Amino acid sequence: MDPAPNKDADRREMEGILQDEVIGHLALAADGEVYVVPLNYTYLDGKVLFHCALQGRKLDMIRRNPGVCFEVSRQNGPPVAHGAETCDAPFESVICWGRARIIEDVAERQAVLNAFQARYDTPAKKREPISLERTEKCGAVEITVARMTGRRFAGEEKTRWEWSA
Repeated sequence: MDPAPNKDADRREMEGILQDEVIGHLALAADGEVYVVPLNYTYLDGKVLFHCALQGRKLDMIRRNPGVCFEVSRQNGPPVAHGAETCDAPFESVICWGRARIIEDVAERQAVLNAFQARYDTPAKKREPISLERTEKCGAVEITVARMTGRRFAGEEKTRWEWSA
């Protein structure tokens, strides 16, 4: 019998992938329309944060249906050759389900944008804090993650994770 899953360990594994990757895919659905868009993001304290324009399709769809899905993945090597073995490629992925909230308050939006800046700040490329003037011209969205699933396939190792709030 398999041991009981350790939900805290599962969450830590998935959060590690979310914190390492820089591009994710946001999936939205509203009024019979489905829309998936790649975007850069940061993951902080159980939330996916991203910046955007002050208007557009993403925001329109979030207003109509704040239930979203967010995915990140990475391929860790070339696909296994076809043959007697199953077709496979070593990869890791995380899918998050949650509720998106458009951040309207300018001070809160500035804090989110600065958290985003901090993630990409390096000694070689310093990022300055976002000014209030710039904040007023840039949108931000926060996704509160309610559930995550993840997978790691690496040869014979096939690991699945799951966590929910």
